[in-house]
Amino acid sequence: MAHKAGFVNIVGSPNVGKSTLMNQLVGERLSIVTSKAQTTRHRILGIVNDEDYQIVFSDTPGVVNVSYKLHEQMMEYVNISLKDADVLLFITDMHETDMNHKETLEKISKLSIPVLCLINKIDLGDQQKVFDRIDYWKNKLPNAEVFPISALHNFNIDAVWSKILDLIPESPAYYDKDALTDRPMRFFVSEIIREKIFLNCQKEVPYSCQVEVEEYLEEPTITKIRAVIIVERDSQKGIIIGKGGTMLKRIGKDARIEIEKFIEGKVFLETFVKVDKDWRVSEQKLKKYGY
Repeated sequence: MAHKAGFVNIVGSPNVGKSTLMNQLVGERLSIVTSKAQTTRHRILGIVNDEDYQIVFSDTPGVVNVSYKLHEQMMEYVNISLKDADVLLFITDMHETDMNHKETLEKISKLSIPVLCLINKIDLGDQQKVFDRIDYWKNKLPNAEVFPISALHNFNIDAVWSKILDLIPESPAYYDKDALTDRPMRFFVSEIIREKIFLNCQKEVPYSCQVEVEEYLEEPTITKIRAVIIVERDSQKGIIIGKGGTMLKRIGKDARIEIEKFIEGKVFLETFVKVDKDWRVSEQKLKKYGY
């Protein structure tokens, strides 16, 4: 049997379950997941290896209408994913009646590569509504194959897997066979901390935060990490720190527990907060922070 390898890219609106699906397909918790839209900002690769194949999954930010320079970069990740995919997973859910970003949906409808339309969160609707959504998307994307799924509960993911394996082309592996992702450990640590900010803080504050890992030092019995949380305003700094430092301590504790699970080892985590005004609208600052 010839070796197969390909890029399988996941796109869709914010909060439809792209990151949950990515984690299920890869079998590792690479993408952070919250109930808030626009949690994912980067394109994150997760690599699944077998003797006969290598599948490179790509989680992308939710498709948005641009308000900041940051949004422009997030949409650039989406547009690149439409161009370099061997198979595209377009994910929607039971709540989405139509994709908000018409331009992206039009691009998807014109793709010559295989497109799988995954209707997620079917556990949140009755059978008739599931049938209605299947008919809707078959009409909207006639060239796509439609799969009702629940990424959270791993429902029908096996059928999606089988279809992906059928569709990826014959090719040698693109990455080393022991590779799980193209991102360094510092990236995942910063993402875990950012996830805890999303889960603990409200309104605009999480969207104004960026996390930089300044030190990642592996010692025989412990990994020492120093991270800086960057915000845009002094008022946001006060919220992140909290009264008597309570919020920062909570974020740090929750993040440390999650990081220890991720690296399977003991962690000492220090967190600090600093202000970098308007970093989301500055192209120079976005490049500095890896966008």
